[in-house]
Order: sequence, then structure tokens, then C-alpha cells
Amino acid sequence: MSRPENDVRALHIDTSRPHPARMYDWFLGGKDNYPVDEALGRQMLAVEPAVPVMAKVNRAFMHRATRWLTGQGIRQFLDIGTGIPTEPNLHQVAQQSAPATRVVYCDNDPIVLAHAEALLKGTEEGAIDYVQADARDVEAILQHAGKTLDFSRPVALSMIALLHFVSDEDGAYGLVDRLTAVLAPGSHVVISHLTADFHPAAARKVDEMYKANTLTLVPRTRDQFARFFGGLEIVEPGIVAAEAWHPELGEPVPGQDDVISAGYVAVGRKP
Repeated sequence: MSRPENDVRALHIDTSRPHPARMYDWFLGGKDNYPVDEALGRQMLAVEPAVPVMAKVNRAFMHRATRWLTGQGIRQFLDIGTGIPTEPNLHQVAQQSAPATRVVYCDNDPIVLAHAEALLKGTEEGAIDYVQADARDVEAILQHAGKTLDFSRPVALSMIALLHFVSDEDGAYGLVDRLTAVLAPGSHVVISHLTADFHPAAARKVDEMYKANTLTLVPRTRDQFARFFGGLEIVEPGIVAAEAWHPELGEPVPGQDDVISAGYVAVGRKP
């Protein structure tokens, strides 16, 4: 297993404004966040008290999708927008089923780099690496990831709760297209994404909060979400709320009739 090439001491963690990854950590009950993240998180709870449950449902989808993919024979994962380590991490889920799995994580948040050692502890049979890079810097990501992953063989590209932080003008669709283009046939793309379709009033207020803190947030409709899977075969059960994607594969979600999650999820296969 390799170690991050970047020196965390040279990176500056901005604690003057909230950061989505640290807020997500706070919603999940983590400790790697700051008062400014908690403050905005509490504002969001005042609008939608179920946000922590939604975060956990999204995380559980990642676990189930990873188990499903290893069951399909996938042994390589590229996880972009990794976020602050929260166990079990993707590699722990994958290597539990397939110890020889190879995983590359990628994030641009300095606080994730500060905890990257936790992401790099896996099985002896497998391999793990971490790339400190912006998700839009596709060339840098692929160059570094290619040291661990064999892109001539199937790879699972995972982008969990990432793309709603990338605007259309900033190239959200082009980012996915460029990454998908280099994947071998049989590869899969896993995406979860915020939408305003399920809880429109709450989503509108949260969007206003993000804008007030100069943060990008782009909830997308089902049709807009589906565009990320152009040229891919979307596997069953298709584009659904996170809790509806193969619930039999993992953690149970709270039982209720209403939609629990705040976003769509799907897994696409490259033919």
C-alpha cells in the first residue's frame, strides 16, 4: 500500500466557512468537523430534522452497492469525493468479500488527507492508494490511480454525494463522461445525488443556506440525474431513492412509507 505523496503540514484547512464533507461527518456523528460546520448543520436540521438519517441512508447505499459489485466480480474501485473516513470505508466493505480488491480514493479536502492513513489500512492481498486532487482534474486522478488500478480491466467508479457540488457550468457532465471514457467494458459507475424532487420545500431552503455561505449546491431532477449515465446500461432496480436500491444486501433502513433519502441513486454498467 502506498502513502499520500502530499504533506498535510503544507495544506491549509479553512475553518472560517462550512465545508460539505465536514458537515456530512457531523451528520454521521463524527468528530472531524468545526463549529462553523455544526452551525450550518443545525440550521439544516431546523428545516429538515431527518437530514442525519438521510446521510446514513446514503452511506448505507454505498455499502450495498460495493457488496453487489464485488459479487459481480469487480475487484477495482476508484472512489472520487471520498470524504472524511467513516468506518466501514469502501475498501473494508469490498475487501471483506474479496480480499484482493484494489481501491484508489480521491478527495481535495485537506482534512481528508489528514486522516488518509485510516483509508490505507487494508488486506495484505489488496492494494489501496489515496490521491489528493480536485474531482475535475481528471488527468491527474487517472495518472495517479493508474499506478494502482489496471484500466484495461473493469473498474467501479464511485461518486457518492459528489456531483451536486459541481455545477453544469463547472463541467459536471463532462467530468463523468471523461472518466467513463477510459473505463474498460464491464466497468460500473455508481452515483448518488441530491434532488429537490422528494422534499421540494426543504430542498429550496437548504439551497438558500448554501448560497448564503457561498457554497455550490445543485439538486438535480430525475431526468438531469439520468444524463450522467449516457451510454451505460443502468442495472436493476434502476434510478431510485437510496433506500430502494437492493435493501436486501445490507443495513436495514428505517421503515416508513415516505421517501427517507434526499436523492437518487443508480449503478450503470459500461457495455
